[in-house]
Amino acid sequence: MNTKHIVLIHGLFVNNTSWADWKTYFEAQGYTVHTPANPGHEGIPADLRNNIHPQLVQTGFKDVVDNIVNLIDRLPEKPIVIGHSLAGLVVQKLVEMNKAIAGISIDGAPPKNVVAPWATVKAVWPVVNLFKGNSVFMGSKDWYHRHFFNNYTKAESDRLYETIATPESRKIARDTLLSSFAKVDFSKPHVPLLFIGGGNDTIFASSFTKKIAAQYKDPNSRVNYKHFEGRSHFIAGEAGWEEVAAYVLSWIKSI
Repeated sequence: MNTKHIVLIHGLFVNNTSWADWKTYFEAQGYTVHTPANPGHEGIPADLRNNIHPQLVQTGFKDVVDNIVNLIDRLPEKPIVIGHSLAGLVVQKLVEMNKAIAGISIDGAPPKNVVAPWATVKAVWPVVNLFKGNSVFMGSKDWYHRHFFNNYTKAESDRLYETIATPESRKIARDTLLSSFAKVDFSKPHVPLLFIGGGNDTIFASSFTKKIAAQYKDPNSRVNYKHFEGRSHFIAGEAGWEEVAAYVLSWIKSI
């Protein structure tokens, strides 16, 4: 793979600090690793919970994508882009826009033109709730335990919440359902894509991740799917994340 730049993109409910271990891992492999914060997400999670970033409620899905595009356009070469959750969809858009040489979506959100299953709708409804107006979503410790840290005990989950949980823009989540920009052209030729799903993910089931990957239609473009049994939506941070990162590295070396 002819690049030494990787961009790690965080999803909803966390910020770029969640990629710290992956940044160290890939830097040890000789890559230059960028971990940008989405607009309104800059800082330490605990500080952001206590002092909501003024830009947060205005941040939409296109703002997130444009923020990464602005970074990529300043790099000396196109990078590999890796995104988790909402950022899996960001990866799909960046690939569609020809801004990367490969993309990896980990437990990624669906584009607007792929219908989500009922389990996903139930999990994300507290965020997209149209009756809440232009307000900030801050998941409770119970919500995080059900949907992020469900492979941990409640006490362990609560400790993770203190260091990881971040306030979120409802607009970002709503845009993936309502904005035409959140659609993906599955017929367009593209650079290699890898989709990773976790078997114990209660937001985006691994079978749903596989369904998203299967939407791509160009016979000459590479799309791969990998299932990790027993992994939650916190797949990139929970115990055993190194196995996931190592698989991503091996896939990058294979293309």
